[in-house]
Amino acid sequence: MPVRDVLLAVLIAAVWGANFTVIKIGLAGVPPMLLASLRYLAAAVPAVFFVPRPKAPACLWVVYGLTVGVGQFGALFWAMDRGMPAGLASVVLQSQAFFTLLFAAALLKERIRPPELAGIAVSSAGLVAIALSVSQGATNIPASALLLSLGAAAFWGVSNIVVRRAVEAAEREGASLDMVSLVVWSSLVPPIPLLLLALLLHSPATVARALAEIEAASLFAIAYIAYGSTLLGYGGWSALLGRHPASKVAPYSLLVPVTGLMTAGVVLGEQLTLTQWIGSGCIVAGLVLLSMFRSTQTQARRDRRGRDS
Repeated sequence: MPVRDVLLAVLIAAVWGANFTVIKIGLAGVPPMLLASLRYLAAAVPAVFFVPRPKAPACLWVVYGLTVGVGQFGALFWAMDRGMPAGLASVVLQSQAFFTLLFAAALLKERIRPPELAGIAVSSAGLVAIALSVSQGATNIPASALLLSLGAAAFWGVSNIVVRRAVEAAEREGASLDMVSLVVWSSLVPPIPLLLLALLLHSPATVARALAEIEAASLFAIAYIAYGSTLLGYGGWSALLGRHPASKVAPYSLLVPVTGLMTAGVVLGEQLTLTQWIGSGCIVAGLVLLSMFRSTQTQARRDRRGRDS
C-alpha cells in the first residue's frame, strides 16, 4: 500500500477508536436510544438524496439497518450509558469477529478451521477475565453493561452475515454492493425504532426535555458519529478495499481497540485494572491470530490462481 493509503487506514482506525469516547461524551446529556436515533437520522439525511440505492434487495438493507442500528448501536449506547467504559467497550466490541465466525458456521455452514478456533479460544479467555473482574466487584461496571456490550458484538456479527447475503444478491444481478450506499440507505431504518425505545425506556417528557435542552457536546457527538465515524469512515474504508486486497487493509482495524483505549485514557481519564488489561490483550491477540490466518489464506488462494493461469 502507498503511504497515502496507509495514512488513510490509520486515520480511519483512529476515528473509529475515538468514536467510543465521543459516544460517552454525547451520552452525558442525551438518553442513549435518542442519541442513537439522532445519529442515524444525521447519517441518512441529506446523504440519501445524493447516494444511489444499494444494489441489493430492500429487505436485506432493511434487516441490516435493524441489526447494526437498533441491535448493535442500540445495545452499545445503552451499555455505555449504564457504565461500560469507552475504552473497554472498544475492545469487547471487537469480539464481533468471532461471533461472525460462529454465525457463519451455524447459518452458512462454513467450517471453522483450527487457527480460527485458536483465535476464538484466546479471545474467549480475555472475555472471561474481563467478566471475572466485573463479577468480583473490582470496578463499578455493572454486569448488565458488559452483557449489553457482548450483545452489541453479537448483533454486529449477525449484520456481517446480512452483508454477505447482500453482496451475493448483488453479484447474482451482475452488480457489486457499495458499502457507502448500504450504510446511508440502511440508516433510514433505525431512527423510528430507536425513538420508540427511547420513549419506552424513559418517558415522552424526558425525551422532549433532552431535545429542547441538547448541549453543544451532544451535537458534536452526533455530528462526529454520523459524518466522521459513519460516512467518512465507511467511505474511506470502502475506497481502500476497492484499491487493495482485504488482507492488506483488514489488519489496520486492529488499531481500533488500541486507539479506543488511548483516547478514553487521555480524554476521559479511564483506567483499567490489571485483569482487564490482560483480558483486553487476549482479545486483541485473538484478533491478530485471526487476521494472520486470513492473510495466509488469501495469499494461498492468490498463489493457486497464479499457478492455474
